[in-house]
Amino acid sequence: MLRRLVAGLAAIVLVAEAAVLVLVHVVLGKTTASQSMSIAGSDPDVMSAATYALGAGMGAFLLLCAVLCAAAALRDRAPGRFARVVLVTAAVTHGLLGTLAVVVVGWAAFAATTLILCLLVLILMLYPARREDPTGPPLPPFGELKPTGP
Repeated sequence: MLRRLVAGLAAIVLVAEAAVLVLVHVVLGKTTASQSMSIAGSDPDVMSAATYALGAGMGAFLLLCAVLCAAAALRDRAPGRFARVVLVTAAVTHGLLGTLAVVVVGWAAFAATTLILCLLVLILMLYPARREDPTGPPLPPFGELKPTGP
């Protein structure tokens, strides 16, 4: 029950974050397009297009993460190898953005990125890793210690 709740909440939060980031990049792109000066010789139209592209890319990545979290919540199964790589990438990105956000934006942005980081790490930790080889030995029950010696 907790796993589904965390994965569903993470999907909702990631969709909201994607919407906010796309909106911020649209505003930044329009602001850049409306200026009549160049920064270090850069063309404002190129900077505006790059801002739109970055916003679309970030939004698409976060929506992909949200879809993967929602799929894990609906199926109540661990994410696959590709989904784990994507979610780990998102978690590392949120960790780095959180450390930068506390300096540039403030503690509220740090708290938001840290909350999303915690949700992503919880998804990765609550679901046990799926075994690719079904003929191998069974996974031990959750919380059981395995011997390390022979």
